[in-house]
Amino acid sequence: MKANTGYSRGRHSSSPSLYIEAIRILHQHHIFPKKRLGQNFTVDDSLLQSMIAYADVKMDDVVLEVGAGLGFLTRLLSPRTMKVIAVEIDPKLTLILHEQLSTLSNVELIEGDIFTASIPHFDKVISTPPYSISSPLLFWLIEKTFKLTVLAFQEEFARRLTAAVGSKDYSRLTVATYYRVDAELLDHIPRSSFYPPPDVDSIIIRLRPKPRPFTVKDERTFFELVQIAFTQRNKKLRNAILPFLQKHGVTKEKAQVMADSLTFHDKRVRELAPEDFGALTNEILERTSLLR
Repeated sequence: MKANTGYSRGRHSSSPSLYIEAIRILHQHHIFPKKRLGQNFTVDDSLLQSMIAYADVKMDDVVLEVGAGLGFLTRLLSPRTMKVIAVEIDPKLTLILHEQLSTLSNVELIEGDIFTASIPHFDKVISTPPYSISSPLLFWLIEKTFKLTVLAFQEEFARRLTAAVGSKDYSRLTVATYYRVDAELLDHIPRSSFYPPPDVDSIIIRLRPKPRPFTVKDERTFFELVQIAFTQRNKKLRNAILPFLQKHGVTKEKAQVMADSLTFHDKRVRELAPEDFGALTNEILERTSLLR
């Protein structure tokens, strides 16, 4: 399992002009950002420029931005791309975006939830999404077809994308990411790059689609098995796999017999590499009519 786990300590910090503009716009519209809703607006021009550069944006790209906020990134993307699809769920912010982006003919503004809205085709994703949707957004993205994605994620979350097998950050997220994309941790982002500043620093991450690194007989079963197993990541597989087997109608007695005879039965869940989970999925499907 290989991934780029190193990243540079960038020099990003708040830009006085963007900071002042953000304060002015928010006060003008009587909006008071709420940290619990992930309303931390990017006020660092160098951060936004870095993300655009990392995405290698071209004039024929259609770029999706998740959580357009005050439109600072949208404005930078517009002259560099064929089209920007800016999605924002907050109606108060959408009102601001209509004002800020009214002269940009290649920006399509969508008010709604990224997970339920009808999203047109896109080539790349560039975004500083709310921390609260990091996990569902990641899983949503890796199911889509795209050329490249550049995002700003909370540092702790970002580390989980490329964590080493057995480490404290190794998780279901690591396995799913590894299976679908190549993930790179790039620049460090200090909390001062946002207003109001969050409680943690962030990291720019880049995702590139890749061929499947191993074969599984059924992807739905694979992802479900990984999800259930990691709810008991410190247990040995013979015990952690029981809820999965019993969920699908295997009796307790038969589930225990099968669990004790699986190839990796004596290893702890956190010790299994992504390829091991793939082999485990195939072994279970080969040895039983489960899920057929």
